[in-house]
Amino acid sequence: MNKRRAARELALITFSQLEKSVKKSQDVNIAEIIRKSTEVLITEAENNLNLTVKELEKIKNYVQTYEFEHPENMEKPYDEATVPVAIPMTSDMLGRIDEVLSAAGRTYSAIELTNLASLGEIEEVKDYAVKIVAGFIDNREQVDARIQEHSRGWNVERLVKIDRDILRIAITEILFFEDVPASVSIDEAVEIAKKYSEPESSKFINGILGQVTRTVNPS
Repeated sequence: MNKRRAARELALITFSQLEKSVKKSQDVNIAEIIRKSTEVLITEAENNLNLTVKELEKIKNYVQTYEFEHPENMEKPYDEATVPVAIPMTSDMLGRIDEVLSAAGRTYSAIELTNLASLGEIEEVKDYAVKIVAGFIDNREQVDARIQEHSRGWNVERLVKIDRDILRIAITEILFFEDVPASVSIDEAVEIAKKYSEPESSKFINGILGQVTRTVNPS
């Protein structure tokens, strides 16, 4: 994960903790909120890994019990070692394989969260995340007006929160960060939406940001 994307994802998490009453970036310690966000990420990663281990232990116990209670082993003398037996590919086993895949997914998620949390300790990442959050707070009305203008009559506050916050990050960059090409902001927003939101959200976000960019740079 590159540093700028890590910063955007940290900003996304930070947005969920901002009070609506905050009108100026100076009125809130954004860096402290980001620090707490990284602690939340680490805790979530630990929980995901714990769930993974528990699921794998359950499957291991199932296989061991199945082997021990199989007729081939039940008929053997008590002092003889159990022998491996075939496990039938029943719907039950397929379900357990799905549990393993789910556990593997949680492991991957935990690694991603841990990486993101560790990147949050890098000054460059933290500074850019703070810049995004501060840029939005100080220009909230203008940013939300752009979303309202291009969201086909939907009230900004009624949009799915994560989609709204992804839009807020990208539009803040498009309007106020001259060193970031609009195309980069859009691409990053789409990728973050694919990662964190619903499947159709990335198209919705791409469409709105495309319209915003055309109004900002009509040429």
